[in-house]
Amino acid sequence: MLKNTESSYGTLSKALHWLVALVVFTMFAVGFWMVELDYYSDWYKTAPHYHKSVGLLLSLVVIFRLFWRMINKRPEPLATHSRLEIFAAHVAHLLLYLALFAIFISGYLISTADGRGIEVFNWFTIPSAGEFIEQQEDIAGSLHKWLAYGLIALVSVHALAAIKHHFIDRDNTLKRML
Repeated sequence: MLKNTESSYGTLSKALHWLVALVVFTMFAVGFWMVELDYYSDWYKTAPHYHKSVGLLLSLVVIFRLFWRMINKRPEPLATHSRLEIFAAHVAHLLLYLALFAIFISGYLISTADGRGIEVFNWFTIPSAGEFIEQQEDIAGSLHKWLAYGLIALVSVHALAAIKHHFIDRDNTLKRML
């Protein structure tokens, strides 16, 4: 079933969830590796090109995911979930989306600080908005890095909570997203 029901997530929600999770972890690993490349590496220019391209496409997927989330019902919390767990889940999801968008924006600000647009797989170019502040590339780069670390930490807590529900609480929280 494509759409969510009151008791489970639909196929599209599940696919978007796991696609975003896979790409986020991959982008983190590539970003971590990429910053250590030197000028003489074959990947010095290629890796950032792919990182930016995938990042921009991921931002479109996340925007679509939010749109899908708004127009589609969400499964009701399980009766065994406490009010604190429900509140924590809402806050965690909000923080996940905020971190993702802050990473997208900071990545854009890094890449366009010199006035050049971003080539997305050489298909099209996202234009630059230019430099807004002095040392924009460095400031946005620092934010991008620390936001990425924060996102991975938050995703880890999210995954641990799902595992806790599955193995300790023995409820259907994780099964609803599988």
